[in-house]
Amino acid sequence: MRLPTFFNKKRGNRRTGLPVWGSLGEGIYHAVLFVAGLIIGVLMLAGIAVPEWRINNEFIGVDGRLIGKGLARHTLRDVFGGAKYSWRPALLVQYDVDGDEVQSWNTVHSSETHETRDVAVHQLDNWELGAYVRCWYDPGDIETVVLKRGYSWWLWLLTLLLPGALVTFGATGLLHSLKAWGRSEERQAAQFGRLLETFASPLPESVGFPTIPACDNLVNSPGMMLRFRLPTESPELWSLIGAGLFSGLWNVVVVLLAVNVGFNVVGGRADLWLLGLLAPFVVVGVASIGLFCRQLFFVTAVGPTHVEISGHPLCPGNNYQVLLSQAGSASFRKLELFLELEEQATFRQGTDVRTERQIVWQFLIRRWKDVEPLPGTPFEAEEQLQLPSKAMHSFHSTHNAVSWRLVLRGVPKRWPAFERVFPVVVFPADVPVSNGESK
Repeated sequence: MRLPTFFNKKRGNRRTGLPVWGSLGEGIYHAVLFVAGLIIGVLMLAGIAVPEWRINNEFIGVDGRLIGKGLARHTLRDVFGGAKYSWRPALLVQYDVDGDEVQSWNTVHSSETHETRDVAVHQLDNWELGAYVRCWYDPGDIETVVLKRGYSWWLWLLTLLLPGALVTFGATGLLHSLKAWGRSEERQAAQFGRLLETFASPLPESVGFPTIPACDNLVNSPGMMLRFRLPTESPELWSLIGAGLFSGLWNVVVVLLAVNVGFNVVGGRADLWLLGLLAPFVVVGVASIGLFCRQLFFVTAVGPTHVEISGHPLCPGNNYQVLLSQAGSASFRKLELFLELEEQATFRQGTDVRTERQIVWQFLIRRWKDVEPLPGTPFEAEEQLQLPSKAMHSFHSTHNAVSWRLVLRGVPKRWPAFERVFPVVVFPADVPVSNGESK
């Protein structure tokens, strides 16, 4: 019997792992999260949500009389053999159920349990023997009675949020692992791309030129100095949005847990296990805030980049004025403005569908060194760009694409390097262009 191997084949000096093992590991991981979410959700519903809902909706209210009171002690043994005590007021209530007189000790909510005996005694002193009180009993078990109703909304939110997140994340990952079983990354990417094509609108094309992308969205923003302002493709902005969303959602869970711990501490019921559970959540929350702030400071320090151009779309052999404006307060070791030609090819290799991108031509328009922007004033530079007379026009089809773009690459003195991309469209040389449109 031949055992399955962990490696598929050797490529150069490295070996590629089998996709089956990767899918199996991901599937087990997400299945554990899914099952854990279900178990936690069921336990929280059965222990918190359902009893509280029944008290507020199914219990029957009657007038009763307080005929006895005392303290009830609860002992909790930990894994090390130690004992932990908690105290709660115990009240004996007499009430009438369909003509029958019933006496029962009330069921106390967990928020009324205290680790300090003096606090429980002080709370017990607020009740007077012989006083008439409003109580609610369980119609299914008339000896179960409560003297207090209401909802703990933060517990309900925690009950829905934490297990719901685990179940959603686990189920999504499990379905993805099952769908990716035995499939390569390239095949998965191709299938995902076909799925997106059913929802996304097709790429707009120029009138009369079905394989040349339209530049309507590239000429709808006028410039301050030159004719058009080009749109920006900035990965730093998406990183900032992603870090902000993760930090916000994670710290909502941290706040909910911290509120629960705070109520327990104020009530004298500090739970060391809950504090220990809260600690790693707080560490990750603080780290996520730090990551978000660092990304925010980076985007703010570097500032936005604007590129204006005197004409668009571009034609081979023509000259254009390009204005670069770099805002922000950061100093730069180097700024480089390039004109690049990128080719993209989507092809099948065996059973895999691959997409490759390659910069096939690059021209350095200008390089600036040791840039020190003045406070409150962006760095601006106007350069002349001449497109090669034999330049290939922009092209886009199902399996191939030829794209032109202006690229600014910068190296700040105190921040990591960054890149800003400004796509442009190049028309064939024999097509007259006027007022930013082809004729």
